[in-house]
Amino acid sequence: MKYIINSTADYHQHDLNSLGWELTVCNSLEPVNSPCRKILSSPYSFGQHLYSFLKEIIPFNNIRSILEIGGGMGYLMRDFLTLNPRLRARMIDISPYLLAKQKETLLSFDVDFELDDILAVQLEALSGFDLAILNENIGDLPALAIQQEKGNDPYQDTSRVLDKLEYFNNKYNLPLGLNENENINIGAIEIVEKLCLAGIKYIYLSEHSCEAVVPEEMKHFLSFETAGVPEMISLKGHKEFTIKFSYLQKIAEMLNYEIRRGAFADFLPLNLNDKVRTALRLITPFNGEQEIIRQFVYDLYKYEYLILIKGR
Repeated sequence: MKYIINSTADYHQHDLNSLGWELTVCNSLEPVNSPCRKILSSPYSFGQHLYSFLKEIIPFNNIRSILEIGGGMGYLMRDFLTLNPRLRARMIDISPYLLAKQKETLLSFDVDFELDDILAVQLEALSGFDLAILNENIGDLPALAIQQEKGNDPYQDTSRVLDKLEYFNNKYNLPLGLNENENINIGAIEIVEKLCLAGIKYIYLSEHSCEAVVPEEMKHFLSFETAGVPEMISLKGHKEFTIKFSYLQKIAEMLNYEIRRGAFADFLPLNLNDKVRTALRLITPFNGEQEIIRQFVYDLYKYEYLILIKGR
């Protein structure tokens, strides 16, 4: 099997200067007057919703230190620190542009900032955190993309990464590389193992999933294919991949972590009123608001999260 290493590192380090064209679920809920807020049961920001959800699962009274990796504009961490000022926070990001934006958003909070590639950070530097957050970004981590053209790519040496495949296959009994049609989320696999080996008590990860399924009650309004293998998403200046969460789950379970897994709709409950139903039933939206609603509801079920809880 021939692969090309898909890395977004160069783009995030040198070319990224806006998130305006890549609207995350977190960013779509940031404006107070956002149409996305209006169709939820409670019109709050993403960070407020997520914190309320996590505090039912995680004992925040025992959480003192929190690490966010790839924190975007800093909105999620702002909400967490507003709701729980006792938290000591660190932001690690590979993008100078986004780290600068996080510093602006979190100016009134006591936060440490680090410009670094999380895959290059030493394990020992991560071991002191109680909670790690990676929201809507593990698809940015390196992936092995199936090489469609014949011949070798003279600019890429995949031997080290292929050695990693063999390591993960042997250690966690994974079938990486056996399916000729399957791209591989090698970076996401590596970061899950790294955070678990660091002994972080609680870990939250989320991203577009290639295993997401439309629930029965939404099939009248929503449809998408469950590919089962990571799909390429072409974006401005780079490409990302949807995530095969079952592999990440298996690694965490073998490293003695309990798992909670689901769709964003679990903590962003939709108010399926007539306005929303109309927008979802249209083949072609009549206006921009309907288009935004359709995309947002799609994301509520296409995005999955994993919550990892360290066993004793």
